[in-house]
Amino acid sequence: MEKTMDIFQKRKITYTLVFLSLILIFCGASLVTQFHLAEGIQSFPAALHWIFSNLIPDETAMERLPKILDKLVETALLSVAVTVLAGICAFFFSLLGSGITKIHWSINRLVRIVAAFFRNVPDVVWAMLLMFSFGQNILTGFFALFFTTFGLLTRAFIETIDEVSSNCVEALEATGGRFIHVVFQGILPSSLPGVITWVLYMIETNIRSSTLIGILTATGIGYLFDLYYKRLDFSSASLVVLSIVVLVLVIEGVSNKIRKVIL
Repeated sequence: MEKTMDIFQKRKITYTLVFLSLILIFCGASLVTQFHLAEGIQSFPAALHWIFSNLIPDETAMERLPKILDKLVETALLSVAVTVLAGICAFFFSLLGSGITKIHWSINRLVRIVAAFFRNVPDVVWAMLLMFSFGQNILTGFFALFFTTFGLLTRAFIETIDEVSSNCVEALEATGGRFIHVVFQGILPSSLPGVITWVLYMIETNIRSSTLIGILTATGIGYLFDLYYKRLDFSSASLVVLSIVVLVLVIEGVSNKIRKVIL
């Protein structure tokens, strides 16, 4: 009983110290950045008043709706194309990094390092780097999204493939099945639901990311938002934001239905 009380007492002290440390970190960061929480909270009413006064789409904004929808479709199709291509490349690349395929450890390690590199460099950074070579165009945005998506999906697919039952793989190998037979008759059918789930998730993520990248590369729906915002045409800019929100919600709804079917 006393030991149990001691454990709870130690945990209580630990949680208290962690909580106080977080408060100190917040206060220190606020002092350095000159952020005042009270002033931020007090500014909310004025901010909401400005939003409802300036960010309501007017008649001029509605006239631009066809152009906005055209760029929105372009952004959505780019995100889908990038994700599907990156998913295909990542799946075959992840086979070399999975332990269940029994590839040499050096190749396995190299694949994981490459995937970690592409995954940990944000797509916005890729876009800024690639603009030096390709300029501001849709190709820059495509590669920026592709590299990050490839790294994320490779890591996710490695974990998905590692969860496949080794009995299925061993049974195919015992019957004389080659590597390609093991992949397409054992690993792929077993891991397909997880692979599709990750691809659908990345489509949703890339639609959001492509908006920001479009601002940098002057393409897609991000370019329109940047254009209207810099012209102080806030009603049109708000319509762009609303259209992006609707698109993301629609894509998420479709993805959820597909997940329910395959899972």
